[in-house]
Amino acid sequence: MKSLSDRINNLPISQTLAMAAKTRELRSEGKDIIGLSLGEPDFNTPDFIKEAAVKAVNENYNSYTPVNGYQELREAICRKFKRDNKLTYTPEQIVVSTGAKQSIANIAMVLLNPGDEVLLPAPYWVSYSAIAILAEATYKEIPSSIDTDFKISPEQLEAAITPKTKLIFFNSPNNPSGSKYTEKEYLELAEVLKKHPNIFILSDEIYEHINYEGENFSFARIPELYNRTITVNGVAKAFAMTGWRVGYIGAPEWIAKACTKMQGQITSGTNCIAQRATIAALDAPVSKIQYMVDEFKSRRDIVIGLLNEIEGVKTNTPKGAFYLFPDVSAFFGRTLNETKISNASDFSLYLLEEAHVATVTGDAFGAPNCIRISYAASEEQLREAMKRIKKALIN
Repeated sequence: MKSLSDRINNLPISQTLAMAAKTRELRSEGKDIIGLSLGEPDFNTPDFIKEAAVKAVNENYNSYTPVNGYQELREAICRKFKRDNKLTYTPEQIVVSTGAKQSIANIAMVLLNPGDEVLLPAPYWVSYSAIAILAEATYKEIPSSIDTDFKISPEQLEAAITPKTKLIFFNSPNNPSGSKYTEKEYLELAEVLKKHPNIFILSDEIYEHINYEGENFSFARIPELYNRTITVNGVAKAFAMTGWRVGYIGAPEWIAKACTKMQGQITSGTNCIAQRATIAALDAPVSKIQYMVDEFKSRRDIVIGLLNEIEGVKTNTPKGAFYLFPDVSAFFGRTLNETKISNASDFSLYLLEEAHVATVTGDAFGAPNCIRISYAASEEQLREAMKRIKKALIN
C-alpha cells in the first residue's frame, strides 16, 4: 500500500527541472529542441579553478570535511565578503553547504515554525515557496510587474506584513527577471523592516557578479539590519560551477551554528575537492570572470532586440543575471495554429511543441503574465530560437 507523507504530497515539482526533463525526453525522440529553460552558464569552469581541484586530488583531500566547511574556505569567504560586499564576517558566521539551495533550506528550517509566514516579492525563484512549504510555514506573494521593473515598493511591503511574518526573501539580481534593486531602493525597504524587529531577511546574492550596471548592494550593509540578515551566495553562476555544488551563508553566529547543526543531520560537510577549488575561485580577482559577464550582456541585448520585433511580446532591460522575463499576456485568449493560449503555461508549452524552444512559465515564479527565457546559450542558438518563436507567434 502506497502511503507517502503529506510533506512530499504537498510539495510542488520544480517547473524548471520539469521543463528540462521534458526537453531531454523530446530530444531522445529525435526532436531538435533549443533549451532556454535552465539557469546554467554554458561556459566551462575556468582553468585556474580546475587546476586547484586537480591539485587537491593529488594532495589526497579525500576525507570527510567539517560540517560548516574547511576553515581555509570560510576564511576565503570572509575575505570575499569584505572585498566585494563591504561586509565583515568571521569564519564562525560562515556555513558552507552543498549549493546555495541547501543554504536557503537550512535557514528556513532553523528559523521557521509551523504557521510562520514568509514574504516572497514576486517574481521569485521557484524553490523559495517549496522550501517554505517544507518548513511548514505559509508564504505570501507580493506582486510586481514589468511596469515596475519587477520590484516591489515600501508601501507594498508594509501592507503585506502581519504579526505572523517571520522571514522575507530578497534576490538581487533576480531570478527570473534579472532585475536589480538599487542601494536607494533597498534603503527604502529597510525603513519598513526596521519597524518590525521580529522579521529576518534572507538576501540571495548568487547572481551578484553577473551585473551590468554598477555595484551590487548587499542588504546586510544596512547597519540596523545586519544582525537580522542572512546573506546567501555560491559559486554556481558567476564561476560556471553549477555541478560543483558549493553555496555558503554569512549570518549572525547563532543562526550559523543552528544551520551547522541542521546540516550535520542531513548531508554533513560539502565535497572536499569542490571546497578546495572554491578557495581558488573566491580569492581570484573578479576581473578573471569578466569575459563571461561581457558575453552575457551581449546576448541579452541581442535577444531583447529580436523579441522586440515580435508584436505582443513586452520586454524590459534587466540589469543582471542571464534571464529575460517578457510579458506575453497579449497572447492570452488567442488561438495560434489551432492551439488555444489561455495562460503562460499554455504559451510556454506551445513554444516547446510548435517552435521546439524550451522556456519556463511565469506561473512557477509567481508572475502569471510572463515566461522566463535563459540566454545562457550560444549566440547562434539564441538567434535560431528567437527566429522559431517569431515564426510560431505570427499567424
